[in-house]
Amino acid sequence: MKRQLVLENGEVFIGKSFGSEEEKMGEVVFNTGMTGYQEIMSDPSYCGQIVTMTYPLIGNYGINRDDFESITPSIHGLIVKEAAFYPSHFRSNLTLDEWLKQHDIPGLQGIDTRKLTRMIRENGTLKGKLCPMDVNVETVISELKETTLMTDQVSQVSTKNRFFNPGSKERIVLMDFGVKKGIVKDLVSEGYDVVVVPYNTTAEEIRSIHPDGIVLSNGPGDPTDVPEAIETVKNLIGFVPMFGICLGHQLLALACGAKTVKMKFGHRGSNHPVKDLRTGQITITSQNHGYTVDPESLLDTELEITHINVNDGSVEGFRHVEEPAFSVQYHPEASPGPEDAKGLFKEFKTMLQERATREETTHA
Repeated sequence: MKRQLVLENGEVFIGKSFGSEEEKMGEVVFNTGMTGYQEIMSDPSYCGQIVTMTYPLIGNYGINRDDFESITPSIHGLIVKEAAFYPSHFRSNLTLDEWLKQHDIPGLQGIDTRKLTRMIRENGTLKGKLCPMDVNVETVISELKETTLMTDQVSQVSTKNRFFNPGSKERIVLMDFGVKKGIVKDLVSEGYDVVVVPYNTTAEEIRSIHPDGIVLSNGPGDPTDVPEAIETVKNLIGFVPMFGICLGHQLLALACGAKTVKMKFGHRGSNHPVKDLRTGQITITSQNHGYTVDPESLLDTELEITHINVNDGSVEGFRHVEEPAFSVQYHPEASPGPEDAKGLFKEFKTMLQERATREETTHA
């Protein structure tokens, strides 16, 4: 059966449908990863977006039960050049088509994904709608132009209740703005006592948990859409060591007086080179974000840039010059992608140990 993607700029891509027959609208973005489509589709940071995979064959190793980054996926659609309906892998439980149908997510295959990607790179991300062939295209285009993109993504994907991952080491409060399982898994593997809290948890509530450290998770959308989180982070800087990841990085910047801006088409993929200005080392990273910290706005803050993107020079990391707080724009846990940046969790661990040593010295 045929299906079409209608874009707000009037462009129409006609291909074959797979997955759900549901009509869905969203921000059309692209991801350059060659593998990891299961993690990408279940990443809460894609909430409300229609994801285009630039790698031409998707679904060839199927869907397994272990590699999900969330329980309930929140993407609004998937676009591929070719979808594999007969996957071959010993861990595969479902085909891509079967999984999309289970979660009522529409798919489109057989279009020129290279043309669509170039269009997004040249014009920026576009609003689009996956719909059947019998719709009035002009009506859909008008609808897209008049529709405002979602602004409540974080509230949709964040946990509604506090939950615990017991451990024997330091207690870490993980603020969930749309956290990926990979982050939780890496913290738990260190033996931390991890307490995951909703995005709108107040600073007072977090203090009452008596954490030894705080991690600000990844998440979808514009960081200025969650002002309550910015205020919470602002009130917690210096309380205990703090580590921000992706959206958490942007929230920490805003809490310190910097600004964020929307990127033309964002960074989404598992091959983004990042330079550590402290050592000169280049790390290949996994990324998924449409906003970035304005480097000029950091000049009047107590934040110091530590990492930059090799391709476009954008801010990829910074640290607070007075307090034990740092953050990165990319994903040290990968999921999917290279694990070159996992050393950042060790930096956080060092901060926790230094704080514990200071406290022991103070009480001695």
